[in-house]
Amino acid sequence: MKKSQIEYKIAELKMDYMRVQGDIEKLESTGHGTTKAEELLIAMEIELKALNEQLLAATE
Repeated sequence: MKKSQIEYKIAELKMDYMRVQGDIEKLESTGHGTTKAEELLIAMEIELKALNEQLLAATE
């Protein structure tokens, strides 16, 4: 994967991460469970870590 593609995926994932964080806040304020959304955030964090490692290794 090219460096620019990795950077794009990271930016896209960060936007999704912020959206899910907002969803969690809404769920908490209405008294709903947030377990699945929190699990999604954890999976996103793992993917972000992997993408950042790829970005460091990319030479383009």
